[in-house]
Amino acid sequence: MEFGINLYTVRTKIKTPEDFLATAFKLKDMGYSFLQFSGGVYNPEVIKSVSDKTNMPIVLTHVPMQRILNDTDALMKEHESFGCRNIGLGAMPGESVSDDERVVKDIAELNTAAKHMADNGFKFFYHHHHMEMRKMPNGQTVLEYMIENAPYINFTVDTFWLQYGGVSVLEYVNKLKGRIECAHLKDYKVMQNDFSCKIAAVGEGNINFADVVPALCNAGAEYLLVEQDNACEFDNMWEQVNSSITYLKNNF
Repeated sequence: MEFGINLYTVRTKIKTPEDFLATAFKLKDMGYSFLQFSGGVYNPEVIKSVSDKTNMPIVLTHVPMQRILNDTDALMKEHESFGCRNIGLGAMPGESVSDDERVVKDIAELNTAAKHMADNGFKFFYHHHHMEMRKMPNGQTVLEYMIENAPYINFTVDTFWLQYGGVSVLEYVNKLKGRIECAHLKDYKVMQNDFSCKIAAVGEGNINFADVVPALCNAGAEYLLVEQDNACEFDNMWEQVNSSITYLKNNF
């Protein structure tokens, strides 16, 4: 199997075009096959240059919500320039997700933008966190409401945030079947010193990827992307990133 990585994981190493290129080559040498662009300066020309020089496709992005809603046509044209048909949002604002009326309005607006993308050969992907697992007055989680009421929205399912949000990873993977072409592989580790729950390199935590990875594939996931939000906080960041791809290559 092939795996990619969300560049947010190594965001401290993509601050300049030169660093971005060197980082992409390093990730390719480790065994990663494709990239999600997030965490750096969004410059379509630079993204295209790095993708072309490394032969690593950009399969997904995270871009600002206001551009998704109000500058959709230009955003699609930019993505087409570097060969990416999947346009992503990292999250809605927390103040939206916590407000029952506002979140319904925002989801409807995102669905309208997503339909416009779909009509033009693109797909919109929403990346959830744990906050979308809060229950609304009707008993649905925000994510369940989005699944049911926004048919044009696809989802970047995130294994850690499902676990952290207190729901079943496998249940939600199955709920999202056909709408999760992109997925974030992120492990969930209970720490020894204070028993807190932290994001970890894939294979170093408690998520049962032996079940999760096949379930994702069966649900239609094509781009399995490592994401470790805290990797750049480690002195051995590259060891963290290499640990994930080594585990995945050895097991799948």
